[in-house]
Amino acid sequence: MRGSKKYYGFISSIMCLLVFMLLSGCGNQGGTASGTAAIRKEPYEKTAFLMGTYVTVRIYDEGKEAALEKAFNRVEELADKVTVNEPGSEIDAVNQAAGIEAIPLSEDVYTLVKSASEYSKLSKGEFDFAIGPITELWHIGFDDARKPEQSEIDAVLPLVDYEKVVLDDVNRTVFLTEEGMRLDLGAIAKGYITDEVKELLDAEGVTTAIIDLGGNVYVMGGSPLRDGESWNVGIQDPLAARGETIGKTKQKNRSIVTSGIYERYIEVDGVTYHHLMNPTTGYPFDNEIAGVSIISDKSIDGDALSTLVFGLGVEAGLDYVNSREDIEAVFVTKDKKVYVSDGLKNNFELTNEDYVWENEEG
Repeated sequence: MRGSKKYYGFISSIMCLLVFMLLSGCGNQGGTASGTAAIRKEPYEKTAFLMGTYVTVRIYDEGKEAALEKAFNRVEELADKVTVNEPGSEIDAVNQAAGIEAIPLSEDVYTLVKSASEYSKLSKGEFDFAIGPITELWHIGFDDARKPEQSEIDAVLPLVDYEKVVLDDVNRTVFLTEEGMRLDLGAIAKGYITDEVKELLDAEGVTTAIIDLGGNVYVMGGSPLRDGESWNVGIQDPLAARGETIGKTKQKNRSIVTSGIYERYIEVDGVTYHHLMNPTTGYPFDNEIAGVSIISDKSIDGDALSTLVFGLGVEAGLDYVNSREDIEAVFVTKDKKVYVSDGLKNNFELTNEDYVWENEEG
């Protein structure tokens, strides 16, 4: 978690969305995409600048325009609860009470913290939601970003330890056991909020929609352009300007989340330091990956796993993804090689001639 709402999104002027929808229009020529609801040629659409990024929701179901406002109200409600250094933020209260006392949380926020804790345990600390002392030092993505002194990193690394965070499921409290500890939910919060918006739209009877929280994309139902068949989802080239893709995949009722080295970074003495931090070293992960996209049923999983497998590197990352039946991944390396998980070998088309397909059966 960083020090303002900007943390939860990528600042528009400097970010490069690593996932976007390949849409050339917005409707079909009548009929229905779902078989039960009339689907519009033009969606009900709203965009607002929230959490430091542009949030867009497009709803294609006829008569469901009112769900837009409810969706954005839900985004704002959750963002206010999990943003640090904001009055009333529950996570800020937890961080301020580090080493002092346990803090009770609302059901929403406790669910998010519990998920972050479980992913930290699952990854054995490769993903660590207690990394806040390190991200606060670097502060990449903000005007005061800098490379910390080694002594500063050494001083706070012992505080980066998910095992020192005590959760009480009965009372829904969180206690950071040492002074100076900080939770950082930036690698998972947008995914959670995306899933909450999807649940709200489901409850409102929406069947066909696109939810985009600054690059955390969820496609509901099928594309109106394709008579309800899967959406064409383009994977952004992480080494080029926004809008340049490396390839595309067909997806339906799925989340697509990407982590990459050119989203937020600083340059110091000719060296580029990106924002994806290694909890063990206190420095950005240093491997061959430029970007990794995770395709999953839930956005919170894609959010956490995009960071986790980025840190593992291509070989170990692919092994991990292929060991799970519920997720797929696209890896893009700094030397312009593309790797996909087993489940995407027949559902990914490489369209950029500057890149080389590295899968043996691609």
